[in-house]
Amino acid sequence: MTTVSRRGAASPRELARIGDRLSFVYLERCTVHRDANAITAEDVEGVTHFPSATIGTLLLGPGTRITHQAMAVLGDCGAGVVWVGEHGVRFYAGGRALTRSSGLAEAQATAWANRRTRLDVARAMYSLRFPDEDPSGHTRQELLSMEGRRLKDCYRRESARTGVPWRRREYHREDFSAGDAPNQGVTAAAQCMYGIAHAVVAALGCSPGLGFVHSGHERSFVLDVAALYKTDIAIPAAFDAAAEGPEDIAARTRRALRDRINQTRLLDRCVDDIKNLLGYSIDRGSADDAPSPDIVTLQSDHDTLVDGGRNYGDEIIW
Repeated sequence: MTTVSRRGAASPRELARIGDRLSFVYLERCTVHRDANAITAEDVEGVTHFPSATIGTLLLGPGTRITHQAMAVLGDCGAGVVWVGEHGVRFYAGGRALTRSSGLAEAQATAWANRRTRLDVARAMYSLRFPDEDPSGHTRQELLSMEGRRLKDCYRRESARTGVPWRRREYHREDFSAGDAPNQGVTAAAQCMYGIAHAVVAALGCSPGLGFVHSGHERSFVLDVAALYKTDIAIPAAFDAAAEGPEDIAARTRRALRDRINQTRLLDRCVDDIKNLLGYSIDRGSADDAPSPDIVTLQSDHDTLVDGGRNYGDEIIW
């Protein structure tokens, strides 16, 4: 008889820090299952084991099947799970926060709910992306124009660096192969970056939908975070892969991107950037710096928090 359903959830102390995890693991044409607290991938060549607590994002390509037990352990470990369509064009994700605290989610919601602070965070994001320009005082329209110019400059710069011809950005949602090699690489890199960003956002307990630059999508904040590293990590990796030739561009882009992520310690950087953008202090507790217990409080008057799990009856709390 299986005992999977009777296993307790892992505590934060038992889980690997986000920055110490593999950025992503890509699998295709296999069955993903669970063996104790490891993830297994079985294909025609045999079975491969992956410690589930060390996975940042699991990318499931065409021909993959995953069991309920495997999803249970991945969710318990706070790993992102992304179903990637043919050539990595389509995207679907899920996961569970590593933290047991709502501190970062509340900080995000507070900053997002006020129009002024929402713009402040957006400006701070542009400042991270383009450190040689000062976005303070700019309107959102001016920030968008600034972003468009800098992206065009980045494409031209990477084209000159690698010798890969570049005409313009083209994204064909229904036909990945319709784009040229650098466009295919940029698309593949973007999907990987969305998976990594989603995993970090979910692991920190933030809301994927409350964006500061992007809006109206269930992953608006994920798109915000992924965009922070577009010009210095994602696009250069895509052009490096395209410089090697047009064959198997998606797989080579993933490998080039993984190398850059490891070299730049992107996961650590991503965690720190999110906390700083949301004004979240380390000493308030963190999913990545200190284990947090399962503490549930109740909101009372005058911004007072009281212990949960008890009946207060007619008590008056000040």
